[in-house]
Amino acid sequence: MRGAKSAKWVAGAIVVALAATACGGGKDGDAASKEKGKPAGYVSVDVGEPQKPLIPADTNEQLGSYVIQSLFTQLLDFDAQGKIVYTNAESIKTTDSKVWTVTLKKGWKFHNGEEVTSESYINAWNWYANVKNKQQNAFWFEDIEGYADVHPEKGDPKSDKMSGLKAVDDHTFTITLSKPVPYFEYKLGYTTWAPLPKSFYADPKAFGQKPVGNGPYIFEKWDHKKLIRVKANPDYKGPNKAKNKGILFKNYATVEAAYQDLLSGNLDMIRQVGPKDLPKYKQDLGDRAIEQPYAAIQSLVPVFYSKTFKGINPKVLQGLSMAIDRETITKTVLNGTRKPATSFVPEGVAGKQDLGSDVFTYNPAKAKKMVAENGGIPGNKIWIQFNADGGHKEWVTAVCESIRNATGVECIPDAKPDFQTDLEARDNNQVKSMYRGGWVADYPVNANFMRELYSSTAEANNGRFSDKAVDAAFKKADNAKSLEESIKLYQDAEKLVLAKMPAIPLWEYKINGGHSEAVDNVTVDFHGDFNLSEVTVK
Repeated sequence: MRGAKSAKWVAGAIVVALAATACGGGKDGDAASKEKGKPAGYVSVDVGEPQKPLIPADTNEQLGSYVIQSLFTQLLDFDAQGKIVYTNAESIKTTDSKVWTVTLKKGWKFHNGEEVTSESYINAWNWYANVKNKQQNAFWFEDIEGYADVHPEKGDPKSDKMSGLKAVDDHTFTITLSKPVPYFEYKLGYTTWAPLPKSFYADPKAFGQKPVGNGPYIFEKWDHKKLIRVKANPDYKGPNKAKNKGILFKNYATVEAAYQDLLSGNLDMIRQVGPKDLPKYKQDLGDRAIEQPYAAIQSLVPVFYSKTFKGINPKVLQGLSMAIDRETITKTVLNGTRKPATSFVPEGVAGKQDLGSDVFTYNPAKAKKMVAENGGIPGNKIWIQFNADGGHKEWVTAVCESIRNATGVECIPDAKPDFQTDLEARDNNQVKSMYRGGWVADYPVNANFMRELYSSTAEANNGRFSDKAVDAAFKKADNAKSLEESIKLYQDAEKLVLAKMPAIPLWEYKINGGHSEAVDNVTVDFHGDFNLSEVTVK
């Protein structure tokens, strides 16, 4: 996902809002940092303005995902090791990886008192997938039989229901796929598969501003670009029941402002300390500092509709990759908090492999030669777009210097004021040549770092990369007879991706955050998200 999840219980693919994390909105010392009257027993965390209304299938970035995870629970999640944990599902079974039978736990209710049933899932998934509803994550349902009827490539849908979804009774339903997909159960751990209450369909627009979920927290209010407040759901039946009374998701203009609020006791948790404070945050926070690897990767993503990269020879992109001194930048600018990438898939994900390629090794002489001998860069200039509120300026500047010094290609940091503006430029094909891409595992299988990013139909494919051979390799892996075979075939596909270079992997993430003296039991999941329901107030 364009960034987020939770290790207590997880959430899904998301674009990472931070290299060091980001939030949008206001000015330093704005309403977020001065927000008073936090209810007793609530905890606060720096999470900025979501890009879109709070609808599960229209949220695929880290800021909105954090809130969605608190309000909604899907069939399953993952534990800290990335293993499946059933939440709303009692069981999910298949004998052929094509027909999956879901049995729901009884007694679950939405926050308005409505029972969660098979139809709560089936109706939601049909609505999410329908092309008329323009949901960002509609493509996540394309494995289901009948998807093409509700989401044709052109024209109006033939039906408002996918033929592959059938209710057996109130708490049992079947999912029939168009072809077997061995890892399909893992995909169900992404928040986009959350159910919806009947009230949603009366006014989806209004619902997105005041959502009614089935999760561990109940929506209270949304002061746009300031904060979102949710309260603990006393009737929640899931394993991640809240141990605090509620959460304030507070918006900051910069990570530096959030960090100062943490130090002053006006913020309980910060997800990522910015580069300026990384050298001293452990000294500042002591045992309240958090450093932990998680399943995410930072990349530079060329946009193939741009004048810069349209029709570019992949070897030019490989040359740019070799022009980046990952070792020095991660050790100095990022204070040793990142691990240089050796593939497109991070640690903690099944199928992670070291590609053993010199494409990831700094070699300025070879980099310059690769760029020059394979057609060069039109205009000999590139831009790297990033969100200025996320602590990215320092490393983007360093990457540009490295590229410029090695190849002679002019490299210009292109700052957008906040993550929301950055995402809108990506979604609307307005990126000049490259953008800072961050991806956090939606589910811990290598397919998530291949198909959901580089398939021609993937929504998060904002570089608009399209390659028939790559699509065919993904399809072959999807149709494998076992999960193990699928993972192996995706490893083969990754080698093809390396040859095509739809992105330039930079480094794997660590969370470098911390918490105040007012809270305890602060832990992080394999997605790098705080397990907010586990946090307690001292």
